Amino acid sequence: MLQYSNIHQTSNFAVLSVSYEKADAETRGKFAFFDENIKNFVTRIHSVDLGDAFVVSTCNRTEIYTTSPNYLLVAEEYCKTIGVHLTDFLQFANILTKEEALIHLFRVASGLESQIIGDFEIIGQIKKAYSRFKKERQNSNPYLERAINAAIQISKRIKNETGISNGAASVSYAAVHYILNSQKKITEKNILLLGVGEIGQNTVENLVKHVYQPKIKIANRTQEKAEKISQKYNIPHVDYSGIDEELKNTDILIVATGAKHPIINKSHFPNGRETLVIDLSIPHNVEKNVTENENVTLIDVDELSKQIQETIQQREKEIPKAEKIIKELMKEFLEWEKKRKLAPNIHHFKAVLKNMERNEMHQFYRKNKYINITDMELSDKMIQKITNRFAKFIIDNPLKAEEISKLMHEILVEQPNNEFNEKH
Repeated sequence: MLQYSNIHQTSNFAVLSVSYEKADAETRGKFAFFDENIKNFVTRIHSVDLGDAFVVSTCNRTEIYTTSPNYLLVAEEYCKTIGVHLTDFLQFANILTKEEALIHLFRVASGLESQIIGDFEIIGQIKKAYSRFKKERQNSNPYLERAINAAIQISKRIKNETGISNGAASVSYAAVHYILNSQKKITEKNILLLGVGEIGQNTVENLVKHVYQPKIKIANRTQEKAEKISQKYNIPHVDYSGIDEELKNTDILIVATGAKHPIINKSHFPNGRETLVIDLSIPHNVEKNVTENENVTLIDVDELSKQIQETIQQREKEIPKAEKIIKELMKEFLEWEKKRKLAPNIHHFKAVLKNMERNEMHQFYRKNKYINITDMELSDKMIQKITNRFAKFIIDNPLKAEEISKLMHEILVEQPNNEFNEKH
């Protein structure tokens, strides 16, 4: 009688994840995804009717989320887009499907899967990644919409109801933490930050917050963005084309750019000045040969993650509380999905009752020439109450849903129709 609408379901949800757990920073860099790839990737998967997918690519992980049961074909198109072989990608990828994939999304969103546990920068990156794909697709996917909203809700609750983010330990703070612990007379140091994307801005914010009147300058390929951040934090910015000259007087260089290849190398440090270089970029945007200059110290994301183990240990104690929240909202999500699957059955059942109501009202009016509004309101309440009972039964007994829906249709629609036809 009724067919489920063709909606995306958890049973088709999958994630292919390359993260710090299996891949070092250099390897993660090979599989990194850039905004300029979005259009090509979206076009590819839709040209071969693979459904929807979006990619979250951060310094710690690259993850393909898809509602396609053909997730390996989606991964193949992804690899073609970024120019790597599928076999190389799969060598480092963890593949999760169905409810495991959904739980993974919620754990990632709440910082439980971050290299630094409790790093909530990831939820902003997930929101932004999905938004960009939705814009390119020019359409929304109701399942992904709901999943992302649930992930945001879980992230907020865990942040507010647990201590898992106590003791700042994000990648950007880890950089500032390292500077504070390794540098003397920090207020006298000349700091240059390259790149004012999300990580770069968070680093600026942490520097301004934790260092008294830091001598920090920023530079960005997009001058307008540099000016905007400069005004926001009341710090100077320099023209990107002038960074070679600026580096001659720099004591601490923080690189948070998103280039595909290194933009800083040993030629940038010719004068023997002691310089701390912190590379927050994935793939690395600083060549390792900078350390051939013995006055240059290079720190990357993997090194930073080792600096705050004490904070991590405290946060690990909060994991059970966070997992309890995930379990609770996971249950809500699956309940929503059950209702959504059965929505056509429920709507049909209610429509049948409303049709019976209209017929009875019509008969009553023909006979009495009036209808009491109170009676109409009472009838509405009864229909809603009966519908609610029907909905609850088929949601609680999904395997019987089609059988019960068919039976109700026979009793309330087919049988009256047959009786009417026999009389006329």
